[in-house]
Amino acid sequence: MTTTPRSPRLLLLSTVMLAVAGAALLGMPHGQMSPIPAVSPTAHAATEPTAGVFAPAAVKPPVAAAPSSPPVSTPAVLESALPPHGEGTAGDTAIQRALEAAWPPDLPARDARELLSAGRSLLRADATGIGRASWPGVFPTSGQGLVPAFATAGFRVQAAIARRDGAAGRAVVHLVWAGTDRGGAFTDGRITDWHFTRTITTKGASTWTPQPRT
Repeated sequence: MTTTPRSPRLLLLSTVMLAVAGAALLGMPHGQMSPIPAVSPTAHAATEPTAGVFAPAAVKPPVAAAPSSPPVSTPAVLESALPPHGEGTAGDTAIQRALEAAWPPDLPARDARELLSAGRSLLRADATGIGRASWPGVFPTSGQGLVPAFATAGFRVQAAIARRDGAAGRAVVHLVWAGTDRGGAFTDGRITDWHFTRTITTKGASTWTPQPRT
């Protein structure tokens, strides 16, 4: 059985068409065999939020800050507010004001008055020896004959405050004072603290009891 040979022209045309199709396929990007339909930007934004992009909020004009409360006085500030040593009684008022500014009142007025009176009395008894017998729990009888470290003349309390001392039922009296020691040297601005605890008497009344100095 024989077949009729194809026309050379038909073979040439077929070869050219295959070459053109192959070139077109090779020109396409890898993996992109068919055109991808375009997606509307509006529809994309409505259905999928953009990930990893931060949209800054609208910038608002600066708002003036309200004045802050006055800062708590630091030791350096307090020291600069105190009068110089040797100022005399004229500087005592400034010391009192500095103490009150540094430690605002936190005790009932009646308790504060009782504590201040006791603190002043204890300081005088401790420094000059006057009135020690009134505080037997603080100054034992064996110590009544001790020579006081400071003379009565020139002794004065420059400033004093009474405040809470941590836990309930405890208080402390801060005193700033001046005095002349046995060597004749006068020094002001001395600091002493007396600690107290609240106790209940047999009659049910409360009172403040000083703690011995350690």
